[in-house]
Amino acid sequence: MMYRMEKDSVGELEIPVDSYYGVHSLRAKINFPITTQQLDPDFIVSLAQVKKATALANHKLGLLPEEKTKAIVQASDEIIAGQFHDSFIVDPIQGGAGTSSNMNVNEVITNRAIEILGGVKGDFSVIHPNDDVNKGQSTNDVYPTAGKLTMLKKIPLLEDELERLMDIFEVKAEEFKDILKLGRTQLSDAVPITLGQEFHAYYSVTKRNLRRLKDVRKEMEAINLGGTAIGTGITAHPDLSATVLPFLNMITDENLDITDDLVDGTQNIEQYVVLSDVLKSIAISLSKISNDIRLLSSGPNSGIGEIRIPARQNGSSIMPGKINPVIPEVMTQCSFVVMGNNAIIGAAAEAGQLELNAFEPVVFYKLIESFQVLTNGIGTFIDHCIAGIEANEEKCFDNLERSTYLATVLSETVGYTKAAEIAKISLETGRTIREIAESEGIEVKSQESVRASIR
Repeated sequence: MMYRMEKDSVGELEIPVDSYYGVHSLRAKINFPITTQQLDPDFIVSLAQVKKATALANHKLGLLPEEKTKAIVQASDEIIAGQFHDSFIVDPIQGGAGTSSNMNVNEVITNRAIEILGGVKGDFSVIHPNDDVNKGQSTNDVYPTAGKLTMLKKIPLLEDELERLMDIFEVKAEEFKDILKLGRTQLSDAVPITLGQEFHAYYSVTKRNLRRLKDVRKEMEAINLGGTAIGTGITAHPDLSATVLPFLNMITDENLDITDDLVDGTQNIEQYVVLSDVLKSIAISLSKISNDIRLLSSGPNSGIGEIRIPARQNGSSIMPGKINPVIPEVMTQCSFVVMGNNAIIGAAAEAGQLELNAFEPVVFYKLIESFQVLTNGIGTFIDHCIAGIEANEEKCFDNLERSTYLATVLSETVGYTKAAEIAKISLETGRTIREIAESEGIEVKSQESVRASIR
């Protein structure tokens, strides 16, 4: 392999001659072998969108010549279209508050722009990664702006899956609306409910979480681009923020705005905690629903067994015919990931000091992971479980009839004390409350009458 020599303030490194990344990126790759993963593709695109917008703004302000601007814009567009992503070699978790990722995109755009202008990669006399591609910018405003753009790319994907989940819960609620079953509190017999009512509650909480996710977009739309180092705007044209905003909104098709206080917008990152809290709320709800599905489908012969979920795979290497609720299980595990990430994100947001929070890399890494496992988890939950749920009406009827729910119904006519006495006899003898009451000449409502009385 042939190399070119590049140097920075630390020293010199050999760079593969055909590489679009440069010395800063390679040094970061050496320093941060943390996750062994690459920066998320949406994050790479977001960085390129920021670079394109600022190049256009700097050109409009008379700070960047047309030839350089066109080359930077073309290189950025190629990255936005998915090219050169393999040149982004810096680990998502990195020291330096994201400087290495900012320099990675600066170097890739620079070397591609040099090529476009007929030069040789590494010849920064043609276009310079700091003086031209990073003109009027700092990692302190580029990296968080790109991070927020990335979250705005992730939110609609999760919204789509939540909408699908909400719709299928509504369908199931209608499908099961006439199926009476036992309701349970603290895992003990309570009073009747319809299976449709249970599934409508899942619809309602999903709808509420979807609204929260839509509302939190506002937290991601306020950016600090133009604030440069610590929000002071040093090295940037005074009109850069106002000039770059229309370009960035046009490029991203978003409704971004510049934060009122650039210093605040640079040092405080609690908005990511707000977003993470919404994701955690979604995760908690999904885990609770998954646990319900596992309980309601448990058995099939010795458990509750009031619903049947699709059999997806063999459940044991030793027990023939055993089928486990693997899809609700994986949905719950996805929820655990999100809840754990929420703790990390909160700790990272709190750990900022003075004018900058250096821990945004782990915040973005964990937010992206939370979006990924939630979006994908909900997709498999819908397609491989919820959509195929069937009611076991016979088991619903039998469980209800063998429960103590009728004691509550009887208390309306015979009083609490007598109803409790009948319930105690039922538990001691195994006879149903209906059998005991009828043997004593007490009239008992049918299940159909009970269902008619439920709102």
